[in-house]
Amino acid sequence: MPEARLLVMDVLRAGLNDGPGVRTTVFTKGCPLKCRWCHNPESQRPLPELSFDAERCAFCGRCEETCDQGVHRVEAGTHRLERRLCLACGRCASDCPTDALKLVGRWWRPEEIVSLALRDRRYYERSGGGLTISGGEPMAQFEALRETLRLAKREGLHTCLDTCGHAPLADYLDVAPWVDLFLWDVKATGEAHARLTGVDDKRIERNLRALYASGARIRLRCPLVPGLNDSDAHLARLADLARTMPELDGLDIMPFHALGRDKAARVGMTQQGLPTESAGPADISGWLATLADLGCRDATVG
Repeated sequence: MPEARLLVMDVLRAGLNDGPGVRTTVFTKGCPLKCRWCHNPESQRPLPELSFDAERCAFCGRCEETCDQGVHRVEAGTHRLERRLCLACGRCASDCPTDALKLVGRWWRPEEIVSLALRDRRYYERSGGGLTISGGEPMAQFEALRETLRLAKREGLHTCLDTCGHAPLADYLDVAPWVDLFLWDVKATGEAHARLTGVDDKRIERNLRALYASGARIRLRCPLVPGLNDSDAHLARLADLARTMPELDGLDIMPFHALGRDKAARVGMTQQGLPTESAGPADISGWLATLADLGCRDATVG
């Protein structure tokens, strides 16, 4: 049987925003949703890929000399990429003196991930932190995810799983014994969910309610984009979820920030139809006030 490995986009140590306390957050690569506002668009594709930051390029031509696939063309102060030719070998990124080129995605063994997380155990013990597996969508790499969580719990680490909810219910129930807290994304309501993410929300809500009924600890994470998914209907749905599942760990609104557009461009993607500015204080206070009027007074900003 092939060794379980997890395709990882990035690892953040000493993070404070992905669960309680100080945490090591592992961002996996590959997601079944294609959210229009995705803050980590480089996490969507389930394979390693090349990221190019044009603003950092010195036009030195070393990448063109290194690459034998003809991916790079550097001349007269321009750098053109033929991404369709790229094998994602990473050689050009290794040779880039300005870090304009980076290979996004590396395969990690579960033992490597847990070993890295254990380096910061003393911070977890002081703060109530631990290991968070995020994405992308970790459940898209189920076998390696399960083994990583199992090993982490064997070492006594607190574990969080950040998920969009779009995976088989049986898989969620399978990993639940090794997850101390599910961070569950609620992205939109009804028809808007399919339009904005590429999948409908029926399976996601069924999974959420079944996992909640099983006794799992769950915290809702709700990205809100001004003018896109912050409708009264969606805010009412969030309040209804909080009301009908009173034992939830909490509900966080996740205000839109505009950083995703530049990150998307670096991997050859585009994000369209989004606000040009990140959500501001007026947006956030308005959302919280509406949720409070609907009976959800404990919502916080994540």
